[in-house]
Amino acid sequence: MTLPHDLTALQSKMSDAVRAHWKAFLFEGIILVILGLAAILVPPIAGIAVTVMLAWMFLISGIAGLVMTFWARGTPGFWWSLASAVLGIGAGLILLAKPAQGLLTLTLVVGAYFLAEGVATIMYALQHRKELSDRWSWMAFSGLMDILIAFFIISGLPGSAEWAIGLLVGINLVIGGSSLIGLALAARNKV
Repeated sequence: MTLPHDLTALQSKMSDAVRAHWKAFLFEGIILVILGLAAILVPPIAGIAVTVMLAWMFLISGIAGLVMTFWARGTPGFWWSLASAVLGIGAGLILLAKPAQGLLTLTLVVGAYFLAEGVATIMYALQHRKELSDRWSWMAFSGLMDILIAFFIISGLPGSAEWAIGLLVGINLVIGGSSLIGLALAARNKV
C-alpha cells in the first residue's frame, strides 16, 4: 500500500519541478516551434538533414559500441555485441553515402517511431492526469497527433518518402513545441 503514496510524492515533485522551471519549458517549446516551421517550409532539405543526423548517430553509436566490445571482450555476448556495433557502423556509412535513397527506409522507421512516441506520450499524460489537472491534456493531444502523423507517414509510402519525413518531423516539432508552451504557461499560472 505504499505505492500510491510514492506515486503521489513523485507526481508532486514533478509538478513542482515543472512550476519551478516553466521558463525552460517555454523556451524549449518556442525553439521546437521555430525549427518545426523551418522543416515544414523546406521538407526535402529537412528530410535529408534528418537522414544525415540519423546516419551520424548510427555511425557514432556503432563506433562506441565497437570500442566497448573490444574493451570488454571477455564478457559474455562478445560476438553479438560485435555484430551490433558493425551493423550500426554499416548503417551509418550507407546512409551517409546515399542519404536520398535512405529516405524510403527511414520513412518507415520514422513512422514506427512516431507511433511508439505517441503511445508513450499518451501513457505519460494519463499517468500524470491527476497531478497535472488541466495540463495533462496538452501531452495527450501531442501523443494523439504523433499517432496521426505515423498513419500519414506509413500510408503515403513510397511516393511520399521524399517530402514526408521533413514535413512530418516539422509538424511533430510544432505540435510538441506547442504542447510544451501550453504546459509552461499553465505551470506559470499555478506559481
